[in-house]
Amino acid sequence: MNVLRGFATTFKHILEEPVTIQYPEQSIEFQERYKGRHELHRYENGLEKCIGCALCAAACPADAIWVEAAENTDEVRFSPGERYAKTYEINMMRCIYCGYCEDACPTEAIVLGHEHRLSFTSRSEAIFTKDVLLVEAPEGTQATPQRVRPGTFDRSIPDMEDPL
Repeated sequence: MNVLRGFATTFKHILEEPVTIQYPEQSIEFQERYKGRHELHRYENGLEKCIGCALCAAACPADAIWVEAAENTDEVRFSPGERYAKTYEINMMRCIYCGYCEDACPTEAIVLGHEHRLSFTSRSEAIFTKDVLLVEAPEGTQATPQRVRPGTFDRSIPDMEDPL
């Protein structure tokens, strides 16, 4: 009797459309609110938005983020502020994708993007460094570090005040 009930269940579902997809040949659309791989963004002029304040690391409940700050100079400038993130690492094995780092960032530098392909084969590959997280500089701009004239500032960066 149980065998007949099992066959009945099988035959009932055999004509239905399959739920699975053939990944990677096929993919599905994710919702706009999907939180995927982290990205460190830049300003339109190519400077990094991250100022090395480490508020993202303080807000992370999983303690997955490590930020080490360094001072900017006019000869070697990474961000518009006084400091920049010399070291920025996220341990993806610890990250719970809560988005608190994104909420805590005052410059909106760290953003959870839509990339979902996050495979790695060792623990060391699971630590995403600044080189991996930083998006490419906009076309036509210079990547960091940049050299600027002393006493100049860029009006294309929001919230920058005239030093005079």
